[in-house]
Amino acid sequence: MSHDSVVCTFQVVVPTTERLDRFLADQLSLSRTQSARLIATGCVLVNDAPTRASRSLAQGDLVRVTLSREEGPRLLAPHPVPLTVVFEDDALLVLDKPAGLVVHPAPGHWDDTLLNALVARGTSLSSLAGGRPGIVHRLDKDTSGLLIVAKTDQAHSVLARALAGRRVERRYAALVWGHLPQPLDIDAPIARHRTDRKRMTVTAEGRAARTSAEQVARFDVGDLVRVRLHTGRTHQVRVHLAHVGHPVVGDGVYGGGGARRVSGTLRGRAAELERLVPRQALHAALLRFQHPTTHQLMEFHSEWPQDLRAALAWASGDSALLAGPNPLQYIGFFV
Repeated sequence: MSHDSVVCTFQVVVPTTERLDRFLADQLSLSRTQSARLIATGCVLVNDAPTRASRSLAQGDLVRVTLSREEGPRLLAPHPVPLTVVFEDDALLVLDKPAGLVVHPAPGHWDDTLLNALVARGTSLSSLAGGRPGIVHRLDKDTSGLLIVAKTDQAHSVLARALAGRRVERRYAALVWGHLPQPLDIDAPIARHRTDRKRMTVTAEGRAARTSAEQVARFDVGDLVRVRLHTGRTHQVRVHLAHVGHPVVGDGVYGGGGARRVSGTLRGRAAELERLVPRQALHAALLRFQHPTTHQLMEFHSEWPQDLRAALAWASGDSALLAGPNPLQYIGFFV
């Protein structure tokens, strides 16, 4: 290997996955064109042999990618950032990620991510995810809340299979525009937008995606909802809620006009709510899974974050939500 290149290795731990070019684009934060070019030029080996971009990967496949340092993920440099560790043992960590922190290196954020902070902390990380060591699942930059990080390859493999088998329960709290008339089961495939590659969209050509949502509290211009992920597509919660007409308050990408959606006498309250929201009002509030080595059932809760507290109090008209330490528990989110 040249000093100007870096090798990333991935082992597929789920029973089946997508075609190789899509897999690489997702894992390495590359465009489909970039990943296809890497495959065509022999920079990608599957089980030590070159292959085609359309090949579907299967459990146990070893994917090895050679990238130039300019186009690929850089070696992880330490970047000290305070982290809130909810739980830690020899196998894994559960973190409460703040909004504004990118989970793993990608264009524009090579050295200031959660992974860089874990390196600075001296945390051992699994090696199964190539350029994303330890990352079992992700949260968007401006989504806060609970996240699992694997410290060993064995823990990562078990957790990835559990995630693929829908045995890791992830529930989000979201403040959305409008009112859910009943619990929703949103089953709509998601793919990257054809012209705006930073956006995702619901399309028949996308990957299967399923989200459940139910109202926890009804306010005048919107609801606080409990959202459960059954799959884990990029931007899934935000895309699906927007798809059914209830986008997340403060979402600058999928917000669908924001406060302008509200008409009549409530327009002013909606505009003030939007002013009080510093980012998308979406928080990963609950994680439930079986520990990969002890097999103990683990459950973690994270309260509504401080930066969204004023918006929730305004939406509800209840100042107790500002004064009390546990607004989600107070509203009944964890019931």
